[in-house]
Amino acid sequence: MTTSTQILLNGQSVTVNAPENTPLLYVLRNDLEHKGTRFGCGTGNCGACTVMVDGQPMQSCDMQLWAASGKEVITAEGLADDPIGQLVQKSFIDEQAAQCGYCINGILMSVTALLKKNTQPSKEILMESLNRHLCRCGTHVRILRAIDRVIQQLNEKRAA
Repeated sequence: MTTSTQILLNGQSVTVNAPENTPLLYVLRNDLEHKGTRFGCGTGNCGACTVMVDGQPMQSCDMQLWAASGKEVITAEGLADDPIGQLVQKSFIDEQAAQCGYCINGILMSVTALLKKNTQPSKEILMESLNRHLCRCGTHVRILRAIDRVIQQLNEKRAA
């Protein structure tokens, strides 16, 4: 049964008419044309489809539309409007942390969500936040270097 569901997508209120059990990923990509949210495994194991829902990183292929109703959803397209998201994006570009780029949008979402809560995460916390992300290109060292760059920039801003 198709229902009308409202979400706050990247700061804009949108209404979606779709079956309530449709994966949020399909709604974002197909109905709302937010192609930065990638389809990877479809089972919540690779992290390519990660978005932020009310500030928490969530795999959108595992989340049904009804669960996003009334919530704030941020996609990779929305990171440009977030100061920490901007820093994370720039750092990943500067460090050339993406080879094929398929997994990176999901990683950007998880890293941004983490750094919005904790600008000085321990290595253990950082690794846990990246645990659900698979990068088959092997850019792990560059990804970690990019994250370290953002953490350093955030701490410099805080100290100033």
